[in-house]
Amino acid sequence: MLAHLVLTTQRLKLQPFRKQDFTILHQMFTDPFVRKYLWDDDEIAQEESKSILDQNELDLKQDGWALWKILAKPEWEPVGFAGLWPFFEEPQPQLLYGLLPLFCGKGYATDAAKAVVHYAFRHLKFSYIDAAVDEPNIRSIRFNNRLGMLPIKRISKDVNTTLFHRILNTDQ
Repeated sequence: MLAHLVLTTQRLKLQPFRKQDFTILHQMFTDPFVRKYLWDDDEIAQEESKSILDQNELDLKQDGWALWKILAKPEWEPVGFAGLWPFFEEPQPQLLYGLLPLFCGKGYATDAAKAVVHYAFRHLKFSYIDAAVDEPNIRSIRFNNRLGMLPIKRISKDVNTTLFHRILNTDQ
């Protein structure tokens, strides 16, 4: 059943966030390192995290995609999140990922993102996946490039500029 869909790599297990994961998700979303670009440095309210969890369970059941918590061996410690999430009224969900700062630079984001992309291409039959990045977020821009994503558009709104990157499903 999709509601229990787990993605695995050699070092990681990705499990869909569930309501009982509220504390973990909210702590990740409100971590200063994570929220800097994800939430434009705003500390979101608990209600926002609860709403995301509710939507996550619905999207997983209805559409087969979600945000997964990233658990790292050997203790299966939560280190971040990765998945697909709707942004900017695009026609399909986009790649979203974030790691707690202690776990950056260990390749976890790369492993998790590749697992999500593979799942989206193979099981959901997506022909492409996009990722939106705030222009000042050089680290994520480089990360998207390493994943094989190419820039496709740039949107400026108010004082913020968002870059969009895309990877194509070459197996279709």
